[in-house]
Amino acid sequence: MNAAKQLHESGQSLWLDNITRALLDSGTLARFIAEDSVTGLTSNPTIFDKAITGSADYDDAMRAAAGQPAEDVFFDLAIADLRRAADLFRPRFDETDGVDGWVSLEVSPRLASDTESTIAEAKRLHARADRPNLYIKVPGTPEGIPAIEELIFSGVPINVTLLFSPDHYIAAAGAYQRGLERRHEAGLDLRVSSVASLFVSRWDVAVSGKLPAELSDRLGVAVGKQAYRAYRDLLASARWAALEDSGARPQRLLFASTGTKDPARPDTFYVTALAAEQTINTMPQNTLEAFVDHGEVKGLLRADGGDADDTITKIAGAGIDIDALAAQLQREGAESFVKSWNELLAQVESKTATVSAG
Repeated sequence: MNAAKQLHESGQSLWLDNITRALLDSGTLARFIAEDSVTGLTSNPTIFDKAITGSADYDDAMRAAAGQPAEDVFFDLAIADLRRAADLFRPRFDETDGVDGWVSLEVSPRLASDTESTIAEAKRLHARADRPNLYIKVPGTPEGIPAIEELIFSGVPINVTLLFSPDHYIAAAGAYQRGLERRHEAGLDLRVSSVASLFVSRWDVAVSGKLPAELSDRLGVAVGKQAYRAYRDLLASARWAALEDSGARPQRLLFASTGTKDPARPDTFYVTALAAEQTINTMPQNTLEAFVDHGEVKGLLRADGGDADDTITKIAGAGIDIDALAAQLQREGAESFVKSWNELLAQVESKTATVSAG
């Protein structure tokens, strides 16, 4: 049994952080599902940029869309791919009664500071995609938190993205619970799904070269452990028990940005370090393939966070302001997504014109 299957059987879902038309057409995604226990998929603007502009797979569709706004062309292409992926995962979605088998589509990052527009766009995209197992990704920024609550109340399944700290996670979880509590008060079904995506490796990139060797590449995992403790504490709370008794499902914690950035570390470093029950790890394709080939499951995270607090204390003592860095990472992440989005749309517009002229 390969390590991916072992991890799946230990209680953690493995999702692929990638989507391309070639991945679908070649049968590679179907193989990952059948052989490597991959049970979901995430996407982002950078992933789609590489997929659309880095191949000829979308040229015919782009040629047919000539004259349309670049954003409309992009969503046509992205939704077509994600519908196909959602259909591949649909058996898993049905087998688990909606716990697993999801794909994700992101709202325009340009709307990150506009709560009302985010709500409207998320509703529109979810209706347009027309798949029950498709999450809409909404950033867990201060402006995104009220949008998440309103969307959960409206019955739109949400992947909360751009979370970097336990406090960010708690804010996202609070929005999810408030949305469900409002649904309960209104007599509505509480089976509205959500995941909360905690970005991990960017912490270690941010402090690279600023810590003593013994603390190198330990911050991201420590933050992940603290967030996992907050997650397990929430699941054990009376507030959550009341919702669960009324039919609600947990908003699972998802570890994102788990590709290794430091060449001195194993290419499966974050996957092995963050194995945890009742969670998800979404990973780049090269990380998934590496884990299948030579990964190891060495144990699962402790519900109490293990040595996380001690590690965080040592890192803070070395001069790192953890709270300030969390805010910085979220702000820079939002800015990076906007930059990637603008670059994607510019590339889509340019390539649509080129293939149409050709």
